[in-house]
Amino acid sequence: MKNIIYIGFLFVVSLLQAQDKNVQVPKSYSNIHSDEKGLYLADGDQRYYAAKAVAQYSLQQLFGNPKGTEDGVILDFGDFEGNITYGLIPYGKAPHPLPVFRFVKTLVEGKAEINIKKDFRYPYDFVDWQEKEQLHFGYRLKDKDGMIVYDGEISLKGKGPFEAVPSMYEGPFVNKLTDTSATVWFNTTIPTKAQLHIDNRVIESPEGTHHEITVSNLKPGQKYEYKVGYGVFEQQYHLTTAPNPGSRKPFVFAYTSDSRHATGGGERKIYGANAYIMKKMAAVAYSNNATFVQFSGDMINGYLTTNEETQLQYTNWKKAVEPFWHYMPFQVGMGNHEALGHIFRNDQGQSRGFVDKFPFHTSSAEAAFAEAFVNPLNTSLKSEDGSSYDPDQNEVDFPSYAENVFHYVYDNLAVIVLNSDYWYAPSLSRNTLTSGGLHGYIMDNQLSWLKKTVAELEANNNIDHIFVTQHTPVFPNGGHSRDDMWYSGNNEKRPVVAGKPLAKGILERRDEYLDILINQSQKVVGVLTGDEHNYNRLKLTKEVPIYPDNYPHKKLNVSRPIFQINNGASGAPYYAQEVLPWSKFTEAFSVENAVCLFYVDGKKVSMKVINPDTLNVIDEIILRK
Repeated sequence: MKNIIYIGFLFVVSLLQAQDKNVQVPKSYSNIHSDEKGLYLADGDQRYYAAKAVAQYSLQQLFGNPKGTEDGVILDFGDFEGNITYGLIPYGKAPHPLPVFRFVKTLVEGKAEINIKKDFRYPYDFVDWQEKEQLHFGYRLKDKDGMIVYDGEISLKGKGPFEAVPSMYEGPFVNKLTDTSATVWFNTTIPTKAQLHIDNRVIESPEGTHHEITVSNLKPGQKYEYKVGYGVFEQQYHLTTAPNPGSRKPFVFAYTSDSRHATGGGERKIYGANAYIMKKMAAVAYSNNATFVQFSGDMINGYLTTNEETQLQYTNWKKAVEPFWHYMPFQVGMGNHEALGHIFRNDQGQSRGFVDKFPFHTSSAEAAFAEAFVNPLNTSLKSEDGSSYDPDQNEVDFPSYAENVFHYVYDNLAVIVLNSDYWYAPSLSRNTLTSGGLHGYIMDNQLSWLKKTVAELEANNNIDHIFVTQHTPVFPNGGHSRDDMWYSGNNEKRPVVAGKPLAKGILERRDEYLDILINQSQKVVGVLTGDEHNYNRLKLTKEVPIYPDNYPHKKLNVSRPIFQINNGASGAPYYAQEVLPWSKFTEAFSVENAVCLFYVDGKKVSMKVINPDTLNVIDEIILRK
């Protein structure tokens, strides 16, 4: 088996090398070419070649290729070294079913033989598998250093011999919730047909591994039991549709960001994600009757070169909040740690450039994000193609905005989700050789879409309040003063397209962005940001200093106050407060883990911030009376 895996590995490497030689470099980049060795970045006479994209782990490998036996199941994880912890999952017996881990085994040459008859005999059969002749067990893989790499699930039918059948390895999730519709989606380990049972209807999903089922013609503000069927199995939960737009009934929503894996071991570092604190974030939101959770970036450690590894880290994040996502939507946006790209290095391993991966429609960070999540689709914003700086109007030179820039409505509230790490080139701020997008910068087409969307929501009589959210703070306070929308006050920082810097610098663009929110809107309550691993609140008024000394450009007219609420405190390593021009106007700064709960009651909006680890209140304020 290992020989087969190794041969497959060599085939993938050679295929990647061939693809690198033949791939067309988007004209939006500069100094990137290819030769017989693959993609390279030219810096004078020196060539820096793209690192070969080989995943350390993939979901397919960690599914374990289960094979039923007379007594249980054999799992084969290839060359994975470590141990497996496992236990039954009580679907149908608990509202938030999780594995009840009981046994641990060391993998032998990547394999584990699980004896179901022995391990889960009477009185340990609390899911009644012997009677039902079917069961699910969850398993946790730790590598040889003790890091949790993956939480998986195996589904079996029979009571000896056993047969491995399709497992739902993530989901079901509720998304794209409106007053009359919802989408339920989930993924299975192997292809199967599926069904959604809801409102006395059965909606079929064709055979496949990704199932995305939309139900319409529901009633506003109604609780619906739903059941998903896949193969011989079913899972049952419920969802509640949004109220009629503009009904102005009281509701709660939650906000946080930045949950990439941290120090401390255990579930704080389930390869890529801080599952420990995210599970608590979701539990606090659910127990406080949140109707949805907004999460704006840096859910994973990221900065990867393969989609396989990116999807594994996304799955680890999704699994952390899955027990609550069955019932309420999690709306997610992109951050800088969602980066997926080509990294260019010399023979000594020194990096010279990191750009968003291409081809954009299949390989970019944006494409990987769209593959992992189900978000609303905007109809008028496609990409930065067609902008004034597009180097070729007939070619695709930028990644898609599909499912990473959007807006949604719940009752009298609208939330606009932006991507301030679009076409992100992590190396650009220190080296513009490659061209690429700048961390914190909202590019022209996205800004025009924002302006149009805000105008439409201003004219909508059902909407009283708007929150805009993106990963990067407008005014950093601790940890990111050298970038975000500030860059230590250096307006020269900006994206570079085809070797040419854009006309507007980061501070000019920041002010254009704020002008839309402040002077072209009366409904925008504030901006929800992350990136900095802390919680803080800033009320922007005309008294707040927001410019470097001797700033030569036109300055923003702050005609009314809005809030910046930064919550990047979902488990990533903390950042302490820095001294910046607006520091004395920054309130309630905390490095505790935090979830923001927003209470919307007609014209009133208030907020309570809770530490989900200890349940103490960090901050509490009325944002709009």
